[in-house]
Amino acid sequence: MDYKKYITDLIDIGGVSKEELYDLIALPPNAEMGDYALPCFKFAKLLRKSPVIIAEELKNSIMSGRIPMSDKVISEVSAINGYLNFKVNKGDLVRSTLDKILNEGDKFGASSEGEGKTVCIDYSSINIAKPFHIGHLSTTVLGGALYRIFNYLGYKAVGINHLGDYGTQFGKLISAYKRWGVKEEIEKGGIRALNELYVKFHQEAEMHPEYDDEARAYFKAIEQGDEECLALFHWFKELTLKDVQKIYDMLDIHFDSYAGESFFADKMQPIVDELREKGLLVESRGAQVVDLEEYNMAPCMILKSDGTSLYATRDMAAATYRKTTYDFYKCLYVVAYQQNLHFKQFFKVLELMGKDWAKDLVHVAYGMVSLEEGTMSTRKGNVVFLEDVINKCIEKAYAILNEKNPDLENKQDVAQKVGVGAVIFGALYNSKIKDIVFSYDKVLNFDGETSVYVQYTCARANSVIHKGGVPTEYTIPELTAEEIELVKGLATFPEAVQNAAEKYEPSFIARFAVDVSQKFNKFYFNCKILAAETEEIKNFRLTLTNATLQVLKNAFGLLGIGIPDKM
Repeated sequence: MDYKKYITDLIDIGGVSKEELYDLIALPPNAEMGDYALPCFKFAKLLRKSPVIIAEELKNSIMSGRIPMSDKVISEVSAINGYLNFKVNKGDLVRSTLDKILNEGDKFGASSEGEGKTVCIDYSSINIAKPFHIGHLSTTVLGGALYRIFNYLGYKAVGINHLGDYGTQFGKLISAYKRWGVKEEIEKGGIRALNELYVKFHQEAEMHPEYDDEARAYFKAIEQGDEECLALFHWFKELTLKDVQKIYDMLDIHFDSYAGESFFADKMQPIVDELREKGLLVESRGAQVVDLEEYNMAPCMILKSDGTSLYATRDMAAATYRKTTYDFYKCLYVVAYQQNLHFKQFFKVLELMGKDWAKDLVHVAYGMVSLEEGTMSTRKGNVVFLEDVINKCIEKAYAILNEKNPDLENKQDVAQKVGVGAVIFGALYNSKIKDIVFSYDKVLNFDGETSVYVQYTCARANSVIHKGGVPTEYTIPELTAEEIELVKGLATFPEAVQNAAEKYEPSFIARFAVDVSQKFNKFYFNCKILAAETEEIKNFRLTLTNATLQVLKNAFGLLGIGIPDKM
Protein backbone atom coordinates (compact mmCIF):
# COMPACT_ATOMS: atom_id res chain seq x y z
CA MET A 1 0.00 0.00 0.00
CA ASP A 2 1.08 3.57 -0.69
CA TYR A 3 0.53 4.94 2.81
CA LYS A 4 1.39 8.48 1.79
CA LYS A 5 -1.37 8.42 -0.83
CA TYR A 6 -3.82 6.92 1.64
CA ILE A 7 -3.07 9.71 4.13
CA THR A 8 -3.18 12.38 1.40
CA ASP A 9 -6.72 11.30 0.54
CA LEU A 10 -7.77 11.93 4.16
CA ILE A 11 -6.62 15.57 4.08
CA ASP A 12 -8.39 18.47 2.42
CA ILE A 13 -6.84 21.96 2.41
CA GLY A 14 -8.32 24.54 0.05
CA GLY A 15 -5.73 25.90 -2.37
CA VAL A 16 -3.30 22.98 -1.81
CA SER A 17 -3.18 20.17 -4.37
CA LYS A 18 -3.04 16.49 -3.49
CA GLU A 19 0.37 16.34 -5.20
CA GLU A 20 1.74 19.06 -2.89
CA LEU A 21 0.37 17.28 0.16
CA TYR A 22 1.84 13.97 -0.97
CA ASP A 23 5.30 15.51 -1.41
CA LEU A 24 5.19 17.14 2.04
CA ILE A 25 4.32 13.97 3.97
CA ALA A 26 7.50 12.46 5.43
CA LEU A 27 8.81 10.10 8.10
CA PRO A 28 9.04 11.88 11.48
CA PRO A 29 12.52 12.11 13.06
CA ASN A 30 11.11 10.47 16.20
CA ALA A 31 9.17 7.22 15.69
CA GLU A 32 7.27 7.85 18.93
CA MET A 33 5.47 10.75 17.23
CA GLY A 34 4.11 8.57 14.46
CA ASP A 35 4.91 6.73 11.25
CA TYR A 36 4.12 9.63 8.91
CA ALA A 37 3.92 13.37 9.49
CA LEU A 38 2.59 16.40 7.61
CA PRO A 39 4.37 19.65 8.59
CA CYS A 40 1.79 22.44 8.54
CA PHE A 41 4.16 25.44 8.47
CA LYS A 42 3.82 25.98 4.71
CA PHE A 43 0.07 26.51 5.06
CA ALA A 44 0.30 29.29 7.67
CA LYS A 45 0.41 32.17 5.17
CA LEU A 46 -2.32 30.68 2.96
CA LEU A 47 -4.72 29.96 5.83
CA ARG A 48 -3.62 32.90 8.03
CA LYS A 49 -3.33 30.67 11.04
CA SER A 50 -0.49 29.27 13.09
CA PRO A 51 0.82 25.79 12.13
CA VAL A 52 -0.23 24.52 15.59
CA ILE A 53 -3.87 25.55 15.02
CA ILE A 54 -3.85 24.17 11.44
CA ALA A 55 -2.56 20.77 12.61
CA GLU A 56 -5.17 20.61 15.39
CA GLU A 57 -8.05 21.55 13.07
CA LEU A 58 -6.97 18.97 10.47
CA LYS A 59 -6.77 16.30 13.17
CA ASN A 60 -10.29 17.15 14.40
CA SER A 61 -11.63 17.16 10.85
CA ILE A 62 -10.17 13.73 10.14
CA MET A 63 -11.22 12.21 13.45
CA SER A 64 -14.78 13.59 13.17
CA GLY A 65 -15.71 11.39 10.27
CA ARG A 66 -12.99 10.71 7.74
CA ILE A 67 -11.57 7.69 9.57
CA PRO A 68 -14.17 5.12 10.65
CA MET A 69 -13.47 3.22 13.86
CA SER A 70 -13.08 0.06 11.80
CA ASP A 71 -10.21 1.50 9.75
CA LYS A 72 -7.39 -1.06 9.65
CA VAL A 73 -4.81 1.26 8.14
CA ILE A 74 -4.57 4.29 10.45
CA SER A 75 -4.55 3.55 14.17
CA GLU A 76 -3.97 7.07 15.56
CA VAL A 77 -3.87 10.73 14.46
CA SER A 78 -2.26 13.45 16.59
CA ALA A 79 -1.26 17.12 16.32
CA ILE A 80 2.06 18.03 17.92
CA ASN A 81 3.87 21.39 17.56
CA GLY A 82 2.51 22.13 14.08
CA TYR A 83 2.85 18.57 12.77
CA LEU A 84 -0.06 16.32 11.88
CA ASN A 85 1.09 12.83 12.78
CA PHE A 86 -0.26 9.45 11.74
CA LYS A 87 0.35 6.02 13.20
CA VAL A 88 -0.46 3.10 10.96
CA ASN A 89 -1.58 -0.38 11.88
CA LYS A 90 1.79 -2.12 12.24
CA GLY A 91 0.57 -5.60 11.36
CA ASP A 92 -1.00 -4.31 8.16
CA LEU A 93 2.14 -2.32 7.29
CA VAL A 94 4.43 -5.31 7.83
CA ARG A 95 2.26 -7.82 5.98
CA SER A 96 1.61 -5.61 2.95
CA THR A 97 5.28 -4.56 2.65
CA LEU A 98 6.82 -8.01 3.02
CA ASP A 99 4.27 -9.68 0.74
CA LYS A 100 4.87 -7.08 -1.95
CA ILE A 101 8.67 -7.52 -1.77
CA LEU A 102 8.46 -11.31 -1.80
CA ASN A 103 5.94 -11.38 -4.66
CA GLU A 104 7.70 -8.82 -6.84
CA GLY A 105 11.33 -9.76 -6.10
CA ASP A 106 13.76 -7.87 -8.33
CA LYS A 107 10.81 -5.81 -9.67
CA PHE A 108 9.96 -4.34 -6.26
CA GLY A 109 10.21 -0.58 -6.70
CA ALA A 110 9.73 -0.80 -10.47
CA SER A 111 6.69 0.53 -12.34
CA SER A 112 5.20 0.95 -15.79
CA GLU A 113 4.75 4.72 -15.51
CA GLY A 114 7.09 5.38 -18.44
CA GLU A 115 5.46 2.95 -20.85
CA GLY A 116 5.57 4.34 -24.39
CA LYS A 117 7.96 7.16 -23.45
CA THR A 118 11.61 7.46 -24.48
CA VAL A 119 14.29 9.19 -22.41
CA CYS A 120 17.56 9.97 -24.19
CA ILE A 121 20.56 10.19 -21.85
CA ASP A 122 23.75 11.80 -23.16
CA TYR A 123 26.54 10.77 -20.79
CA SER A 124 30.22 9.88 -20.46
CA SER A 125 30.87 11.40 -23.91
CA ILE A 126 34.58 10.71 -23.98
CA ASN A 127 37.09 12.52 -26.17
CA ILE A 128 38.80 10.36 -28.77
CA ALA A 129 42.56 9.94 -28.19
CA LYS A 130 42.37 11.68 -24.80
CA PRO A 131 42.59 9.98 -21.39
CA PHE A 132 39.51 8.51 -19.75
CA HIS A 133 40.37 10.17 -16.46
CA ILE A 134 38.93 10.60 -12.98
CA GLY A 135 37.04 13.68 -14.19
CA HIS A 136 34.86 11.41 -16.36
CA LEU A 137 33.75 9.34 -13.37
CA SER A 138 30.62 11.32 -12.40
CA THR A 139 29.11 11.67 -15.87
CA THR A 140 29.72 7.97 -16.55
CA VAL A 141 28.27 6.44 -13.38
CA LEU A 142 25.57 9.09 -12.92
CA GLY A 143 24.37 8.60 -16.49
CA GLY A 144 24.61 4.81 -16.13
CA ALA A 145 22.45 4.90 -12.97
CA LEU A 146 19.82 7.13 -14.60
CA TYR A 147 19.78 4.78 -17.61
CA ARG A 148 18.92 1.83 -15.33
CA ILE A 149 16.46 3.82 -13.20
CA PHE A 150 14.40 5.01 -16.17
CA ASN A 151 14.32 1.52 -17.67
CA TYR A 152 13.20 0.23 -14.25
CA LEU A 153 10.28 2.65 -14.32
CA GLY A 154 9.11 1.45 -17.72
CA TYR A 155 10.66 4.11 -19.93
CA LYS A 156 12.74 3.22 -22.96
CA ALA A 157 16.12 4.69 -22.05
CA VAL A 158 18.52 5.45 -24.90
CA GLY A 159 22.13 5.76 -23.73
CA ILE A 160 24.14 8.09 -25.97
CA ASN A 161 27.92 8.43 -25.90
CA HIS A 162 28.31 11.75 -27.73
CA LEU A 163 31.95 11.19 -28.69
CA GLY A 164 34.29 14.15 -28.83
CA ASP A 165 35.62 13.22 -32.26
CA TYR A 166 35.73 16.55 -34.05
CA GLY A 167 38.15 19.47 -33.92
CA THR A 168 41.74 20.60 -34.41
CA GLN A 169 43.02 18.24 -31.69
CA PHE A 170 42.90 15.50 -34.34
CA GLY A 171 45.04 17.60 -36.62
CA LYS A 172 47.47 18.01 -33.73
CA LEU A 173 47.51 14.26 -33.16
CA ILE A 174 48.15 13.50 -36.84
CA SER A 175 50.96 16.07 -36.86
CA ALA A 176 52.47 14.50 -33.72
CA TYR A 177 52.07 10.93 -35.00
CA LYS A 178 53.68 11.66 -38.37
CA ARG A 179 56.57 13.42 -36.64
CA TRP A 180 57.24 11.16 -33.62
CA GLY A 181 54.86 8.19 -33.66
CA VAL A 182 55.71 4.50 -34.12
CA LYS A 183 52.72 2.37 -35.16
CA GLU A 184 53.69 -0.71 -33.13
CA GLU A 185 54.20 1.37 -29.98
CA ILE A 186 50.85 3.13 -30.41
CA GLU A 187 49.07 -0.18 -31.00
CA LYS A 188 50.60 -1.54 -27.81
CA GLY A 189 50.17 1.59 -25.68
CA GLY A 190 46.68 2.54 -26.86
CA ILE A 191 45.13 5.67 -25.44
CA ARG A 192 48.08 6.33 -23.12
CA ALA A 193 50.49 6.35 -26.03
CA LEU A 194 48.19 8.69 -27.96
CA ASN A 195 48.01 10.98 -24.93
CA GLU A 196 51.81 11.09 -24.73
CA LEU A 197 51.92 12.25 -28.35
CA TYR A 198 49.27 14.91 -27.62
CA VAL A 199 51.26 16.22 -24.63
CA LYS A 200 54.51 16.23 -26.66
CA PHE A 201 52.82 18.22 -29.43
CA HIS A 202 51.81 20.99 -26.99
CA GLN A 203 55.27 21.09 -25.47
CA GLU A 204 56.93 21.38 -28.89
CA ALA A 205 54.34 23.80 -30.30
CA GLU A 206 55.33 26.36 -27.67
CA MET A 207 58.71 26.60 -29.42
CA HIS A 208 57.36 25.90 -32.94
CA PRO A 209 54.09 27.82 -33.45
CA GLU A 210 54.05 26.65 -37.08
CA TYR A 211 53.03 23.22 -35.76
CA ASP A 212 49.60 24.68 -34.89
CA ASP A 213 49.16 25.84 -38.50
CA GLU A 214 50.07 22.33 -39.66
CA ALA A 215 47.52 20.84 -37.22
CA ARG A 216 44.76 23.07 -38.58
CA ALA A 217 45.66 21.99 -42.10
CA TYR A 218 45.49 18.31 -41.13
CA PHE A 219 42.06 18.76 -39.55
CA LYS A 220 40.84 20.52 -42.68
CA ALA A 221 42.13 17.52 -44.64
CA ILE A 222 39.99 15.24 -42.43
CA GLU A 223 36.94 17.39 -43.15
CA GLN A 224 37.66 17.28 -46.87
CA GLY A 225 37.93 13.50 -46.85
CA ASP A 226 41.68 13.03 -47.32
CA GLU A 227 42.21 9.26 -47.34
CA GLU A 228 45.39 9.13 -45.23
CA CYS A 229 44.15 11.58 -42.61
CA LEU A 230 40.75 9.89 -42.38
CA ALA A 231 42.42 6.49 -41.97
CA LEU A 232 44.55 7.82 -39.08
CA PHE A 233 41.49 9.50 -37.51
CA HIS A 234 39.48 6.24 -37.61
CA TRP A 235 42.46 4.31 -36.22
CA PHE A 236 42.77 6.73 -33.27
CA LYS A 237 39.04 6.31 -32.67
CA GLU A 238 39.23 2.50 -32.79
CA LEU A 239 42.15 2.41 -30.33
CA THR A 240 40.33 4.73 -27.92
CA LEU A 241 37.04 2.82 -27.93
CA LYS A 242 38.86 -0.48 -27.45
CA ASP A 243 40.61 0.89 -24.36
CA VAL A 244 37.60 2.59 -22.77
CA GLN A 245 35.37 -0.45 -23.32
CA LYS A 246 37.41 -2.24 -20.63
CA ILE A 247 36.39 0.47 -18.17
CA TYR A 248 32.76 0.44 -19.29
CA ASP A 249 32.71 -3.33 -18.76
CA MET A 250 34.06 -2.92 -15.21
CA LEU A 251 31.46 -0.24 -14.41
CA ASP A 252 28.62 -2.14 -16.14
CA ILE A 253 27.97 0.81 -18.47
CA HIS A 254 26.10 0.38 -21.76
CA PHE A 255 25.27 2.64 -24.71
CA ASP A 256 22.80 2.40 -27.55
CA SER A 257 24.50 5.04 -29.70
CA TYR A 258 28.05 6.30 -30.20
CA ALA A 259 27.01 9.10 -32.58
CA GLY A 260 29.54 11.80 -31.74
CA GLU A 261 30.33 15.29 -32.99
CA SER A 262 31.65 14.14 -36.37
CA PHE A 263 28.35 12.34 -37.05
CA PHE A 264 26.61 15.73 -37.09
CA ALA A 265 29.15 17.49 -39.34
CA ASP A 266 26.76 17.30 -42.31
CA LYS A 267 23.66 18.04 -40.22
CA MET A 268 24.55 21.54 -39.05
CA GLN A 269 23.86 23.52 -42.22
CA PRO A 270 20.06 23.09 -42.01
CA ILE A 271 20.22 24.54 -38.46
CA VAL A 272 22.24 27.54 -39.66
CA ASP A 273 19.88 28.04 -42.62
CA GLU A 274 16.80 27.94 -40.39
CA LEU A 275 18.33 30.43 -37.94
CA ARG A 276 19.06 32.75 -40.86
CA GLU A 277 15.57 32.34 -42.35
CA LYS A 278 13.95 33.19 -39.02
CA GLY A 279 16.07 36.30 -38.62
CA LEU A 280 17.84 35.02 -35.50
CA LEU A 281 21.41 35.22 -36.81
CA VAL A 282 23.30 38.49 -36.44
CA GLU A 283 26.93 39.32 -37.18
CA SER A 284 29.31 40.11 -34.34
CA ARG A 285 32.99 40.78 -35.11
CA GLY A 286 32.71 38.63 -38.20
CA ALA A 287 31.09 35.72 -36.34
CA GLN A 288 27.44 34.66 -36.61
CA VAL A 289 25.61 34.71 -33.28
CA VAL A 290 22.12 34.67 -31.74
CA ASP A 291 21.63 37.69 -29.47
CA LEU A 292 20.36 36.55 -26.05
CA GLU A 293 20.78 39.84 -24.15
CA GLU A 294 17.02 40.00 -23.59
CA TYR A 295 17.38 36.77 -21.57
CA ASN A 296 20.39 37.99 -19.56
CA MET A 297 22.78 35.73 -21.44
CA ALA A 298 25.84 36.31 -23.59
CA PRO A 299 25.34 35.80 -27.36
CA CYS A 300 25.25 32.18 -28.51
CA MET A 301 27.94 31.76 -31.15
CA ILE A 302 26.84 29.66 -34.13
CA LEU A 303 29.69 30.18 -36.62
CA LYS A 304 33.20 31.54 -36.11
CA SER A 305 34.46 34.34 -38.34
CA ASP A 306 36.10 31.72 -40.59
CA GLY A 307 32.75 29.95 -41.02
CA THR A 308 33.52 26.91 -38.85
CA SER A 309 30.98 25.53 -36.38
CA LEU A 310 31.03 25.51 -32.59
CA TYR A 311 29.73 23.22 -29.84
CA ALA A 312 26.35 24.96 -29.81
CA THR A 313 25.85 24.41 -33.55
CA ARG A 314 26.67 20.73 -33.25
CA ASP A 315 24.56 20.29 -30.10
CA MET A 316 21.53 21.87 -31.77
CA ALA A 317 21.95 19.54 -34.75
CA ALA A 318 22.27 16.57 -32.35
CA ALA A 319 19.16 17.57 -30.36
CA THR A 320 17.14 17.92 -33.58
CA TYR A 321 18.35 14.53 -34.84
CA ARG A 322 17.47 12.89 -31.49
CA LYS A 323 13.95 14.34 -31.52
CA THR A 324 13.41 13.13 -35.09
CA THR A 325 14.96 9.70 -34.46
CA TYR A 326 13.69 8.87 -30.97
CA ASP A 327 10.80 11.31 -30.41
CA PHE A 328 12.00 11.61 -26.82
CA TYR A 329 9.88 12.48 -23.80
CA LYS A 330 13.00 13.94 -22.18
CA CYS A 331 16.57 14.35 -23.39
CA LEU A 332 19.10 14.52 -20.55
CA TYR A 333 22.62 15.91 -20.79
CA VAL A 334 24.79 14.63 -17.93
CA VAL A 335 27.52 17.27 -18.07
CA ALA A 336 29.47 19.21 -15.40
CA TYR A 337 28.06 22.45 -14.05
CA GLN A 338 30.83 24.47 -15.76
CA GLN A 339 28.73 24.10 -18.93
CA ASN A 340 25.58 25.64 -17.40
CA LEU A 341 25.66 28.69 -19.67
CA HIS A 342 26.27 26.62 -22.81
CA PHE A 343 23.14 24.53 -22.20
CA LYS A 344 20.99 27.51 -21.25
CA GLN A 345 22.07 29.23 -24.45
CA PHE A 346 21.42 26.50 -26.97
CA PHE A 347 18.20 25.40 -25.23
CA LYS A 348 16.97 29.00 -25.52
CA VAL A 349 17.99 29.26 -29.19
CA LEU A 350 16.03 26.10 -30.01
CA GLU A 351 13.05 27.58 -28.17
CA LEU A 352 13.35 30.81 -30.18
CA MET A 353 13.40 28.69 -33.35
CA GLY A 354 9.94 27.49 -32.36
CA LYS A 355 10.92 23.97 -31.26
CA ASP A 356 8.26 23.27 -28.65
CA TRP A 357 10.24 20.21 -27.51
CA ALA A 358 13.09 22.45 -26.28
CA LYS A 359 11.31 22.40 -22.89
CA ASP A 360 12.08 18.67 -22.70
CA LEU A 361 15.86 19.18 -22.83
CA VAL A 362 17.42 18.88 -19.37
CA HIS A 363 20.96 19.67 -18.26
CA VAL A 364 21.77 17.26 -15.42
CA ALA A 365 24.64 19.23 -13.92
CA TYR A 366 27.14 17.67 -11.49
CA GLY A 367 30.17 18.76 -9.51
CA MET A 368 33.79 17.98 -10.20
CA VAL A 369 35.73 14.93 -9.01
CA SER A 370 39.36 15.25 -8.02
CA LEU A 371 41.86 13.21 -6.06
CA GLU A 372 43.43 14.50 -2.88
CA GLU A 373 46.58 15.23 -4.93
CA GLY A 374 44.88 18.10 -6.81
CA THR A 375 43.77 19.18 -10.29
CA MET A 376 44.65 17.81 -13.71
CA SER A 377 45.50 19.05 -17.21
CA THR A 378 45.41 16.87 -20.34
CA ARG A 379 47.71 19.21 -22.26
CA LYS A 380 50.36 19.20 -19.55
CA GLY A 381 50.09 15.46 -19.03
CA ASN A 382 49.25 15.44 -15.32
CA VAL A 383 46.10 13.34 -15.55
CA VAL A 384 44.83 10.50 -13.39
CA PHE A 385 43.46 7.64 -15.51
CA LEU A 386 40.13 6.32 -14.27
CA GLU A 387 41.31 2.77 -14.95
CA ASP A 388 44.21 3.31 -12.51
CA VAL A 389 41.81 4.61 -9.82
CA ILE A 390 39.55 1.55 -10.24
CA ASN A 391 42.46 -0.90 -10.20
CA LYS A 392 43.95 0.75 -7.11
CA CYS A 393 40.58 0.42 -5.32
CA ILE A 394 40.41 -3.27 -6.28
CA GLU A 395 43.97 -3.84 -4.98
CA LYS A 396 43.23 -2.06 -1.71
CA ALA A 397 39.96 -4.00 -1.35
CA TYR A 398 41.86 -7.27 -1.85
CA ALA A 399 44.37 -6.32 0.85
CA ILE A 400 41.59 -5.43 3.32
CA LEU A 401 39.68 -8.67 2.60
CA ASN A 402 42.87 -10.68 2.94
CA GLU A 403 43.42 -9.18 6.37
CA LYS A 404 39.82 -9.53 7.58
CA ASN A 405 39.01 -12.92 6.05
CA PRO A 406 42.12 -14.72 4.70
CA ASP A 407 40.14 -17.93 3.97
CA LEU A 408 37.50 -16.18 1.85
CA GLU A 409 36.72 -18.02 -1.39
CA ASN A 410 36.86 -16.19 -4.75
CA LYS A 411 38.71 -13.36 -3.04
CA GLN A 412 39.68 -11.66 -6.32
CA ASP A 413 36.07 -11.63 -7.57
CA VAL A 414 34.87 -10.20 -4.27
CA ALA A 415 37.64 -7.57 -4.33
CA GLN A 416 36.53 -6.61 -7.85
CA LYS A 417 32.93 -6.02 -6.71
CA VAL A 418 34.06 -4.18 -3.59
CA GLY A 419 36.64 -2.01 -5.38
CA VAL A 420 34.47 -1.10 -8.36
CA GLY A 421 31.47 -0.56 -6.08
CA ALA A 422 33.50 1.82 -3.92
CA VAL A 423 34.40 3.95 -6.96
CA ILE A 424 30.79 4.12 -8.19
CA PHE A 425 29.26 4.75 -4.76
CA GLY A 426 31.86 7.41 -3.96
CA ALA A 427 30.53 9.43 -6.90
CA LEU A 428 26.81 8.78 -6.31
CA TYR A 429 26.29 8.99 -2.54
CA ASN A 430 26.26 12.79 -2.23
CA SER A 431 24.09 15.24 -4.13
CA LYS A 432 25.34 15.28 -7.71
CA ILE A 433 26.03 19.02 -7.73
CA LYS A 434 28.65 18.77 -4.97
CA ASP A 435 32.34 18.70 -5.82
CA ILE A 436 33.98 15.46 -4.68
CA VAL A 437 37.49 14.88 -3.39
CA PHE A 438 37.96 11.15 -3.91
CA SER A 439 39.60 9.34 -0.97
CA TYR A 440 40.53 5.64 -1.16
CA ASP A 441 40.42 5.22 2.61
CA LYS A 442 36.99 6.84 2.88
CA VAL A 443 35.25 4.85 0.11
CA LEU A 444 36.65 1.53 1.40
CA ASN A 445 35.58 2.05 5.01
CA PHE A 446 33.61 -0.99 6.27
CA ASP A 447 31.91 1.10 8.96
CA GLY A 448 31.09 4.34 7.16
CA GLU A 449 28.33 5.43 4.81
CA THR A 450 29.88 3.44 1.98
CA SER A 451 29.10 0.73 -0.55
CA VAL A 452 31.37 -1.63 1.41
CA TYR A 453 29.14 -1.21 4.47
CA VAL A 454 26.05 -2.09 2.41
CA GLN A 455 27.80 -5.03 0.71
CA TYR A 456 28.96 -6.37 4.09
CA THR A 457 25.39 -6.04 5.41
CA CYS A 458 24.15 -8.09 2.45
CA ALA A 459 26.84 -10.73 3.07
CA ARG A 460 25.71 -10.90 6.70
CA ALA A 461 22.04 -11.31 5.64
CA ASN A 462 23.04 -13.92 3.07
CA SER A 463 24.90 -15.90 5.74
CA VAL A 464 21.81 -15.93 7.99
CA ILE A 465 19.62 -17.14 5.12
CA HIS A 466 22.18 -19.79 4.15
CA LYS A 467 22.04 -21.19 7.69
CA GLY A 468 18.32 -20.77 8.39
CA GLY A 469 16.71 -21.05 4.96
CA VAL A 470 13.77 -19.06 3.62
CA PRO A 471 10.39 -20.03 5.12
CA THR A 472 7.58 -20.75 2.68
CA GLU A 473 5.14 -18.90 4.93
CA TYR A 474 5.21 -16.70 8.00
CA THR A 475 2.98 -15.19 10.64
CA ILE A 476 3.48 -11.84 12.30
CA PRO A 477 4.45 -12.08 16.00
CA GLU A 478 4.48 -9.24 18.49
CA LEU A 479 6.80 -6.77 16.77
CA THR A 480 9.93 -5.14 18.17
CA ALA A 481 10.80 -1.51 17.50
CA GLU A 482 13.78 -2.65 15.36
CA GLU A 483 11.58 -4.85 13.17
CA ILE A 484 9.02 -2.08 12.62
CA GLU A 485 11.68 0.49 11.73
CA LEU A 486 13.33 -1.91 9.25
CA VAL A 487 10.03 -2.67 7.50
CA LYS A 488 9.17 1.04 7.36
CA GLY A 489 12.56 1.64 5.77
CA LEU A 490 12.05 -1.11 3.16
CA ALA A 491 8.61 0.31 2.30
CA THR A 492 10.20 3.60 1.16
CA PHE A 493 12.21 2.03 -1.69
CA PRO A 494 9.66 2.76 -4.46
CA GLU A 495 9.60 6.38 -3.30
CA ALA A 496 13.42 6.55 -3.38
CA VAL A 497 13.43 5.26 -6.97
CA GLN A 498 10.73 7.76 -7.92
CA ASN A 499 12.64 10.66 -6.37
CA ALA A 500 15.84 9.56 -8.08
CA ALA A 501 14.10 9.70 -11.47
CA GLU A 502 12.17 12.92 -10.91
CA LYS A 503 15.18 14.82 -9.58
CA TYR A 504 17.80 13.01 -11.72
CA GLU A 505 19.50 12.18 -8.42
CA PRO A 506 20.66 8.57 -7.81
CA SER A 507 21.88 9.64 -4.36
CA PHE A 508 18.31 9.01 -3.13
CA ILE A 509 18.88 5.32 -3.80
CA ALA A 510 22.43 5.29 -2.42
CA ARG A 511 21.31 6.92 0.81
CA PHE A 512 18.31 4.59 1.03
CA ALA A 513 20.69 1.60 0.87
CA VAL A 514 22.84 2.94 3.73
CA ASP A 515 19.78 3.80 5.83
CA VAL A 516 18.24 0.33 5.41
CA SER A 517 21.61 -1.31 6.11
CA GLN A 518 21.87 0.62 9.38
CA LYS A 519 18.33 -0.42 10.32
CA PHE A 520 19.06 -4.06 9.45
CA ASN A 521 22.24 -4.14 11.52
CA LYS A 522 20.39 -2.69 14.49
CA PHE A 523 17.77 -5.43 14.05
CA TYR A 524 20.50 -8.08 13.59
CA PHE A 525 22.29 -7.19 16.82
CA ASN A 526 19.18 -6.63 18.98
CA CYS A 527 16.89 -9.41 17.76
CA LYS A 528 17.90 -13.08 17.74
CA ILE A 529 17.17 -14.62 14.36
CA LEU A 530 18.36 -18.23 14.21
CA ALA A 531 18.15 -18.57 18.00
CA ALA A 532 14.76 -16.81 18.26
CA GLU A 533 12.44 -17.69 21.17
CA THR A 534 9.92 -19.52 18.98
CA GLU A 535 9.73 -21.03 15.50
CA GLU A 536 7.12 -18.41 14.59
CA ILE A 537 9.49 -15.55 15.46
CA LYS A 538 12.42 -17.26 13.73
CA ASN A 539 10.46 -17.70 10.49
CA PHE A 540 9.28 -14.11 10.55
CA ARG A 541 12.79 -12.78 11.10
CA LEU A 542 14.23 -14.99 8.36
CA THR A 543 11.52 -13.64 6.03
CA LEU A 544 12.40 -10.08 7.02
CA THR A 545 16.11 -10.79 6.44
CA ASN A 546 15.38 -12.24 3.00
CA ALA A 547 13.23 -9.22 2.08
CA THR A 548 16.00 -6.84 3.17
CA LEU A 549 18.58 -8.65 1.05
CA GLN A 550 16.26 -8.51 -1.98
CA VAL A 551 15.63 -4.77 -1.68
CA LEU A 552 19.31 -3.92 -1.16
CA LYS A 553 20.16 -5.97 -4.25
CA ASN A 554 17.52 -4.04 -6.19
CA ALA A 555 18.95 -0.72 -4.99
CA PHE A 556 22.56 -1.58 -5.79
CA GLY A 557 21.53 -3.10 -9.13
CA LEU A 558 20.20 0.33 -10.16
CA LEU A 559 23.50 1.94 -9.16
CA GLY A 560 25.50 -0.67 -11.09
CA ILE A 561 27.14 -2.19 -8.01
CA GLY A 562 27.50 -5.95 -7.47
CA ILE A 563 26.71 -7.76 -4.21
CA PRO A 564 29.13 -10.53 -3.12
CA ASP A 565 27.60 -13.57 -1.42
CA LYS A 566 30.39 -13.61 1.17
CA MET A 567 32.91 -11.10 2.48
